[in-house]
Amino acid sequence: MVDRLLSDAVTHPGGAPKALVVPHAGYVYSGPVAASAYAQWRGLEPGARIVLLGPAHYVGIRGLALPDADALETPLGRVQIDPLAASLGVPVSALVHAREHSLEVQLPFLQSVLGPHFTLVPIAVGHADRHEVARVLDAAWERSHVIISSDLSHFLPWAEAQALDAKTAQSIVSLDADAIGDDQACGNAALRGFLDVAKRRGLVARQLDLRTSGDTAGDKDRVVGYGAFSFHEGAHA
Repeated sequence: MVDRLLSDAVTHPGGAPKALVVPHAGYVYSGPVAASAYAQWRGLEPGARIVLLGPAHYVGIRGLALPDADALETPLGRVQIDPLAASLGVPVSALVHAREHSLEVQLPFLQSVLGPHFTLVPIAVGHADRHEVARVLDAAWERSHVIISSDLSHFLPWAEAQALDAKTAQSIVSLDADAIGDDQACGNAALRGFLDVAKRRGLVARQLDLRTSGDTAGDKDRVVGYGAFSFHEGAHA
């Protein structure tokens, strides 16, 4: 399924972006939108280090958490945790990561696009200040690529979701973290911290896809919004 989704996705010119924002629902719902982002990393250098941040849905935590593991495994193989993770000052919690799909669903896409030769810094984001997120991203920035895992609006009628998601997408493309409310993205803490860093570092954003579950595989009465965005460093945008 991941291979099919990626084969349908278009790679835009301009080289591999520094960062992506991708959704994290079941593949039948958000997979086509996620694939539109991951397709931009075709040809990314072997051995890339990926810093992946997504919201903690199941365990309430203050701050951030790394998994208590040296590697993560999917049916496509093992993904090694990068040694950098241990130096970031982020606590470890097996419980937070045990059921966390916001990070888990990204791995098969990464393995399909990058192959076996990449490392991961997977961080679950709980009730965290955006400055905590920015600190970690700044510490990991050099020689890393970044993924922010977040869906957009939740459980609105289709037309309302479209309108709110369009507003959110404009804020993301404008790197305007202050304009994103808690109800606009479940990964809002990670997203706002990342946008602060992206703006300060001069990244240029591009909207790749913006749809809802009502456009992909669900009904239009109560939908979830999905957006895909890429971020290039200024010289490569």
